[in-house]
Amino acid sequence: MPALGSQRRLLGSLNCTSPATLPLTLAPNQTGPQCLEVSIPDGLFLSLGLVSLVENVLVVAAIAKNRNLHSPMYYFICCLAMSDLLVSVSNVLETAVMLLLEAGVLATRAAMVQQLDNVIDVLICSSMVSSLCFLGAIAVDRYISIFYALRYHSVVTLPRAWRIIAAIWVASILTSVLFITYYNHTVVLLCLVGFFIAMLALMAVLYVHMLARACQHARGIARLQKRQRPIHQGFGLKGAATLTILLGVFFLCWGPFFLHLSLIVLCPQHPTCGCIFKNFNLFLALIICNAIVDPLIYAFRSQELRKTLQEV
Repeated sequence: MPALGSQRRLLGSLNCTSPATLPLTLAPNQTGPQCLEVSIPDGLFLSLGLVSLVENVLVVAAIAKNRNLHSPMYYFICCLAMSDLLVSVSNVLETAVMLLLEAGVLATRAAMVQQLDNVIDVLICSSMVSSLCFLGAIAVDRYISIFYALRYHSVVTLPRAWRIIAAIWVASILTSVLFITYYNHTVVLLCLVGFFIAMLALMAVLYVHMLARACQHARGIARLQKRQRPIHQGFGLKGAATLTILLGVFFLCWGPFFLHLSLIVLCPQHPTCGCIFKNFNLFLALIICNAIVDPLIYAFRSQELRKTLQEV
């Protein structure tokens, strides 16, 4: 992707400028210091993409099949699966085309590769933006279901959910086209980083508030049963562990990618930042890993969806 790496992967393959490296090497930077570079084999990209593809296809198929899952919450989860599906498909497509170019099986002109790379870049960027948006939408949906339980079905209606979904997809595509077109502008990178920070803050605030409300509810039940400490502590620890996993996975998988964008703005020529830039493919692999983990966190924990998956 033009805004994210030192060169485009497809054009680099066409020009044979991508040297073969070992999976883990110490690469000397141009200014002297040694850099730890983690090289991700193309086979690993393909494997991760295919695993994510299968998982998210199953989620979409299960939600489409079971009418009991045709609710706003599961529609948001379905759209998250579709976004993760696009992340995987776009990366698998890019890797496959790159391998075909390197092997000489696919012979084409540089201009055509440039156009194909632009399309894949827009697909990758829009799927990433929409994935982050739907993670935020799921958090807001769960927050409303807890704090406004009696009004939930009047607030989160199907028509309103469909409008939100359509708005997210349209906004993701339009912003991705703008981001890829003006990738060399600092403002674009800052907007992407700001968007990630906003989503992280939104999810953290909502889920922490939900955990606090759940612990307060558990304390009320404990008082009625006169068994305050064991119930409250056990529930609090379980809730904190769930919250840590949810936010930790989000930050671990997406954080390095947006750190990369931040450093492009803050220190593009610094040797230490240059060492981090060398691991860009690792950051993309982490995003694909997030597409694998998302169904485990948001979809497969549903008993109704698991039953439908068995039928599928």
